This record gives sequence, structure tokens and C-alpha cells, in this order.
Amino acid sequence: MPVELRKRKAPAPAPEPPARKQNKTTKAAPKAVPKAKEPAKEPAKEKPAKSAAANGAPKAAKPVVGDTITLDGFGGEVETNDGTKTTLKALVDDSKAGVVLFTYPKASTPGCTNQVCLFRDSYEPLTKDGLAIYGLSTDSPKANTAFKTKQNLPYPLLCDPSATLIDAIGLKKAPKGTTRGVFVVDKAGKVLVAEPGGPAATVEAVKKLVAEGLGPAAKEEESTTDKDKPEQEEEKPTNGEAASAAAAEAGEKKPEEKEKEKEEEEEEK
Repeated sequence: MPVELRKRKAPAPAPEPPARKQNKTTKAAPKAVPKAKEPAKEPAKEKPAKSAAANGAPKAAKPVVGDTITLDGFGGEVETNDGTKTTLKALVDDSKAGVVLFTYPKASTPGCTNQVCLFRDSYEPLTKDGLAIYGLSTDSPKANTAFKTKQNLPYPLLCDPSATLIDAIGLKKAPKGTTRGVFVVDKAGKVLVAEPGGPAATVEAVKKLVAEGLGPAAKEEESTTDKDKPEQEEEKPTNGEAASAAAAEAGEKKPEEKEKEKEEEEEEK
């Protein structure tokens, strides 16, 4: 007999695990607390622009030839090599025609020694028309006195340690230091020379000014003086001279000639 194969029954599906009960002790998640609104930020304030000069005052423009400067307070106070306090106005007032300031970086250095000696050697021709000459640097009175004595200088040296006068005439280096140059101002405060230059160039600039008669200002003054002079009257001829001149113009002979001719006629008779 044939063997009958029996099919196995499929196993029953596993029962689903029972749902877990919620633990009563589990705490509910805390509700999120709304954040407080932050105050609106104020716009950043702009910083005030820094002024060009100290104390908030604008820096004065560099004087140029032809400008007329106000001498009162110009450049502040400086000191002569012998310790006397002074100002540019006082120096101009003491001069006959104006002041020459030549600047140099440092006393007793080769270039500065050459410069002061050139002004020394040309001192008389440069001052013949009334200009007063001064050297100007940031050196101390002691350093400048030693410099003046050693080089036998006939003019004072001015000490400007804070470089206020050097800056005012436009010859201060940034951030510090002194530019070699020359500055000339007349009695009225008119700038006649204002330029940087080497030792020889600074002297030549003043020589040229003196040769031209201290510039246009002096020429104008001279022309004004000439206009004020009364014109000289022409010399009038005397009565005798007038009669002789009139006779000559008319082609007549002078009275003296007539008398001489008369005498000659009588002698001939």
C-alpha cells in the first residue's frame, strides 16, 4: 500500500506581548516657558571725529610768500640761547626791517655747522638793510650756547623744544624733527621768504631778497616815498637873463653887444 504523507499544521502565531502600562510615577515633561522679549538695541553712536590739532582748534595753514600773518601770539614763546624768553612779534618789533629765521635739525652736526657758518660769513651784507638774523632749532639753551660760542656766531640762536614756532612757519617734520629751511617776515607781518633748503640754499634765498631791496613790499614803499616828495621847481631866469634870451629868440643883439659896436664905430671915426 502506498504510504500517505501527512502535512504538518502551521504553528500558531505567537501571541502579541501585552501593552506596557504607563508608570504612574513618570512625570510629565515640563512645559517650555516663553522667553522674555529682549529690549531693542540702540544704534551705536558715531564717535566724534578727532580734530586736526590739540584743544579742538583747526591747524593753521602753512604761511606762504605774500601772506600777511598776525604776529601777536604767532608760534608761541621761545627762548634765546642765553635764556631770555621772547616771541616772533618781539623780535620783529626790535628789528629795523624784519626777521630772518633759518631752521636747522641739530646743533653741532656737520650740515648745521656749515649752515650757521655761511650765515656768519654773510652776516654784514645780509643785515645792511635792517634784517635781524636768528638760528632756530629744538635744541636746549646749553647746546645752542656751546654751538654759538664754538662757531663764533654774531647772531642769537633760538631754542624751541616744543617746536611751536617751527611748526607755525611750516618747517616741522611729522611726527617729529625739523626741516632745514628759511623764513623771512617784514615789520608788517608780510612773508617775504618761506622755503625748505640746504645750508647754501637758505643763505642764497636771503641774499636774493636783499639784492632785490627786500622784495616787492620795499619797492612799493620806495615808490610811495618818491611820490610824496614835492617836485622841484624849475629855476626861473633873472630879469637880465630873460631879456637876453628874448633878444636872442627875436634875432636881436644883446645890449652889451650894441654898446661895444657903438664904441668901435666911434674909435674908427
